[in-house]
Amino acid sequence: MAKTEAKKVDDDQNEGGEGEQPAAPKKRFGKKFLLMAGGGGLVLLLAVGAGGYFFFSGSSSSTTKMANAPTVPLIAPQIVYYDMPDIVVNIQSADGSPAYLKLSVSLELDNAEEKPGIQTLMPRVVDQFQGYLRELRIDDLHGSAGVVRLKEELLRRINVAAAPFPVRDVLLKEMIVQ
Repeated sequence: MAKTEAKKVDDDQNEGGEGEQPAAPKKRFGKKFLLMAGGGGLVLLLAVGAGGYFFFSGSSSSTTKMANAPTVPLIAPQIVYYDMPDIVVNIQSADGSPAYLKLSVSLELDNAEEKPGIQTLMPRVVDQFQGYLRELRIDDLHGSAGVVRLKEELLRRINVAAAPFPVRDVLLKEMIVQ
């Protein structure tokens, strides 16, 4: 009997010993969670730092560029304008009724030395303009897009016709469609 009681006591101590020991406190966060949160915080910190660097360094470099930019001279540019003779041409209408276009143009030249050269080549320029303008339709001239296309085409044609003398721009003084 003594053996059975001793064995019982040992079993009770073993079971009771485990049951009586205080349980380990529950962990709220695991190691993986802490590593992921720390890594995310580090990435966020780096992103904020990089954004601040690019924001503040970009503005300082633009001010440096502006400080190193060449200053604009206060002298007026050497632009010269040459007024072409008025051009009146008949243009095509959708219904076949007669329509006319009156065009007054001023040419923008780089300097005054080009004016006599342009004047010498004016018959060729007028011929180029008339050939183009006669092919236009009234619908081609509607709206600001039509006017921009007209100016671009006239500029292209005058630079071909007055080849050694470059024209910077064609300025429309008057454009009447009847």
